[in-house]
Amino acid sequence: MYQNMPIALTIENHPKLDVACTMASLLLFLMTVSTTALAYPTKPVRFIVPNVPGGSGDVIARALSEKLQQRLSQSFIIDNRAGAGTIIGTQIAAKAPADGYTIILSALPHVINPHLQKSVGYHPINDFSPITLVGYTPMYLFASLESKVTTVDNLISLAKASPGKFAVGSGGNGTATHLATELLKARAGVSMIHTPYKGTGPALLDLAGGHIPFVFSSLAAATPLVKAGKITAVAVANDRRGQASPEIPTFAEAGLKDLVVVHWLGVLAPAGVNPKIVNLLNSEFVSAINAPDTRERFGRLDIEPSTNSPENFKRFLIDESLRWGDVLKKANMTVN
Repeated sequence: MYQNMPIALTIENHPKLDVACTMASLLLFLMTVSTTALAYPTKPVRFIVPNVPGGSGDVIARALSEKLQQRLSQSFIIDNRAGAGTIIGTQIAAKAPADGYTIILSALPHVINPHLQKSVGYHPINDFSPITLVGYTPMYLFASLESKVTTVDNLISLAKASPGKFAVGSGGNGTATHLATELLKARAGVSMIHTPYKGTGPALLDLAGGHIPFVFSSLAAATPLVKAGKITAVAVANDRRGQASPEIPTFAEAGLKDLVVVHWLGVLAPAGVNPKIVNLLNSEFVSAINAPDTRERFGRLDIEPSTNSPENFKRFLIDESLRWGDVLKKANMTVN
């Protein structure tokens, strides 16, 4: 009976269908607008690494940038901006346009530096849009072959016999390697000289060359020199031995139970980036980090993958700032 009835007349006689069609059209329009708003990225993304090439942060950033380039069909260009214990690179990221085309691989110094210096030129929480945590890696103490130190006991005996004579290199003031150095001095009750470098890479090269006796570093940055037999791994500043290096003992096994310094890595963007872009980047980074080959690569570098939401990462940053601020205050730690 409806064969000869015009379609338009049928709709006119059914108000509910008319409303439904109107709503469907509106929804389609909104979806189109939303899709247009999320047309990102349409050009290369600058991925700032506030460290010199060759360090653990640089290694991880390059691994992740490769993944994101594959996933988003757009270049993620590594921009090494080392200096002032990551402050220079962090300042650049904080002042970059909030368009999603500049991101930074942040780390523990991000929340440490504001407690060590009067002014760093950025607020660690308010000036950034957190994207996700990336993972954790403990700090290791390495010794030069010339030092002849192979155990923590050797080191402590040597340092106590010659107070203030031996130096411990770090990747810079305010870095996790700096914190590990200061905690070693405090927990072992020894007087040693903290020698900051412009990145862990240069410190390790000096260690391998016998120009400095000890350096704290991540395993990722030091592994090539260890395998080449140019430096010796002494101990790890963690509550357990690393999966990638079970042969290296913890400081706790030598009696220094409170010497734990775990370096975290995370991705931030300048404050004010469109939340849709932040959520997209969060989703892509989480997928990249959780990919089986990425997790295997992290494992070889002794890095434990760990991701979270932008909101949870922000809370994590706040908690880390409060925790380490208290530690630094009690230890009377300052930049030197």
